[in-house]
Amino acid sequence: MKIAETVTFGGSGLERAAHLRGDSAKLEALLVASEAAVMPIWRGKPFLVGEERDQIGWLAHDHSIFGAAPDGPVFLGLDDGQPRFVRDISGWAPEEDITSVGAFFDPSEQRHPHAPDDHAFAELRTVMTRLTPRQAELVATAKAVTAWHQSHGFCARCGAKSEVKMAGWQRDCPSCGAHHFPRTDPVVIMLITHGNSVLMGRSPGWPEGMYSLLAGFVEPGETIEAAVRRETFEEAGVTVGAVRYLSSQPWPFPASLMFGCHGEALSQDIKIDPAEIEDALWVTREDMLECFAGNNPDMKPARKGAIAHFLLLNWLMDRLD
Repeated sequence: MKIAETVTFGGSGLERAAHLRGDSAKLEALLVASEAAVMPIWRGKPFLVGEERDQIGWLAHDHSIFGAAPDGPVFLGLDDGQPRFVRDISGWAPEEDITSVGAFFDPSEQRHPHAPDDHAFAELRTVMTRLTPRQAELVATAKAVTAWHQSHGFCARCGAKSEVKMAGWQRDCPSCGAHHFPRTDPVVIMLITHGNSVLMGRSPGWPEGMYSLLAGFVEPGETIEAAVRRETFEEAGVTVGAVRYLSSQPWPFPASLMFGCHGEALSQDIKIDPAEIEDALWVTREDMLECFAGNNPDMKPARKGAIAHFLLLNWLMDRLD
């Protein structure tokens, strides 16, 4: 797919400078350099600025907001030569109500008392299409790697508390010597077509009218193509023949890599597994166009910024080559 890397969170070409991760002296010098900046992140919500929350709120490494950070900064890379870091301050407890934090749709914002008035922590799903490709890659990387630290503080081999190493890109166990690295979970998301129609489904608990492409995790020992066929049959009872890869998308909710594929269904017979999905149906190209135009009261278009929206839009525009 010629435009594969134009998907949200992809293709900005961030210089990750992995060769610097083991050089603590160099990293310390980069952190205190005048052009360096650190992104605070709170419970997976990036620190953003602007009326549309369309810019990252970078701060100096010694800003008082980082008093709530239990660990040091993670080195994200060089943004056109400028050092960029992220630091998790999830230990901070805001005064306002935070019951919506972590919900499927979280419209809330949290403002830190030590931060400028126009800065706030906001849910990435609500702003991802407003960010530049470089900002989107930086935020996605920051969100995914800090989430990994949150859930992998102890050694998976012996259970001892592990230590942050390699500028935040490794955890070492002082007890048994094991090394642990950030996880990325492979997920297939498939544009399954039959003639002029595409297969859509919805999961239980989704907002009313929300449908998307079928998706599922790749299992150990399984190819991407096999996962597409298995997941489609398990969820919708549809048998798939030819499968081809189209595009990928880092999806930091919390840490997946979505493999977008096109599969050709061998029939339109649907038999859903209610333990997997709530509904599935075939939608013609004409009806999907109406859906994208907002003229279908029973179905909302896939969320902008998600690879499902990207694949569907390019299917409608005949740009899957």
